[in-house]
Amino acid sequence: MNNVRIWAIEWIKKALLEVQEYVRLCIAAVQGIFSRPFYFRDVIEQIDVIGLGSLTVVLLTGFFTGAVLALQSGMTLDQFGARPFVGRLISASMIKELGPVLTALMLSGRVGSGIAAELGSMVVTEQISALRALGTDPIRKLVVPRVLAGFIMCPILTVVSDTVGMLGGWIVALTQLRVSSGVYWSAVVEGLFIQDVYMGIIKPFFLGIVIVTIGCHVGLRTTGGTQGVGRSTTNAVVASSVLVLIVDFFVTRLLISIFF
Repeated sequence: MNNVRIWAIEWIKKALLEVQEYVRLCIAAVQGIFSRPFYFRDVIEQIDVIGLGSLTVVLLTGFFTGAVLALQSGMTLDQFGARPFVGRLISASMIKELGPVLTALMLSGRVGSGIAAELGSMVVTEQISALRALGTDPIRKLVVPRVLAGFIMCPILTVVSDTVGMLGGWIVALTQLRVSSGVYWSAVVEGLFIQDVYMGIIKPFFLGIVIVTIGCHVGLRTTGGTQGVGRSTTNAVVASSVLVLIVDFFVTRLLISIFF
């Protein structure tokens, strides 16, 4: 019993330490955004890596999510004679919830793991120590460009995912459900409100920051050589994926209280 209690106390202490270090990293990153020196070239490079590098997986995810959503919802709506409203369901679902969350989860798997592996490798090979020895702040040089790139590109990729998802739903509605293009797109427009669009655009800003900062935090705290890099990569994906869902809930709750 005492061993269990000691283990629980140690686990809580370790968890609180991780939260403390994560908050410190976020504060340092925010300070680095608004103070010199600025590494514009690194920001552009990270925008390319995070944005264009993730475009293919986001396109595929968005398209097939919209397609399968149309296929499944069409069967359900048939029971109520409401097949023409499939466009309304797809647009509301993709823009308010599925687009932002699925895009963020894909970025967690691709971007979060990549950042953790890259920074973790730099830590175990002492490149971070070399940067400090040369007078360069690793937070400004490595973390801030990635945070800015995630903050910029996650909403853009979400809009791309939403658009492709509605196109996928349109193709399925046209070919499988026999819903005309005019009826589908009219339902898409009728099912959207400006508050839904705001919600679908605001949430990715928060999710992008969470994904990148978790990857940076886990990567910079890597220990144990190459095996530690592997553990950090796994931990970054798991932690960022779970936090994406948690942050999505609280941000959605906040936006509902503001807009509705």
